[in-house]
Amino acid sequence: MVIIYGGSGDTLSFQHTSRFLGPLLRWLFPDLGPAGFSQALFLIRKLGHLTEYFLLMLLAWRALRLTTGHRFWSWHPRPAALALVLAGAYAVSDEFHQKFVQTRQASGIDVLIDISGATLALGLIWLVSRWKRRRDPALGPEEETTASR
Repeated sequence: MVIIYGGSGDTLSFQHTSRFLGPLLRWLFPDLGPAGFSQALFLIRKLGHLTEYFLLMLLAWRALRLTTGHRFWSWHPRPAALALVLAGAYAVSDEFHQKFVQTRQASGIDVLIDISGATLALGLIWLVSRWKRRRDPALGPEEETTASR
């Protein structure tokens, strides 16, 4: 959360990130026109939102699951909902913070992208937990194993 907060300041604003992303994009794709260049920068920045909240959700899930003595990959809806609310609330507060940074702007679309990243992480956790239970039906969702930590 500290890293996200730091990134939502002036340092990672469009003006600053385009200074190093621009030359990299031009080097990777020298034939990219102005419209494609703008779209690529936009996509990279939005993928950054998706990725940071995907990782935040994994960390929030881990904290909620392991502090209660449960395995990381065992699925339970209560910590999933709590972690999603936490990530969503932080996404809203992050955009609110950006409203007060001169080189940034708050965006509801970014909040939706952030929540989508968190939801994708939850989906991954749910899929892996189902896969693990199918592989070893003897493992219940609450059974502790030292190998799963």
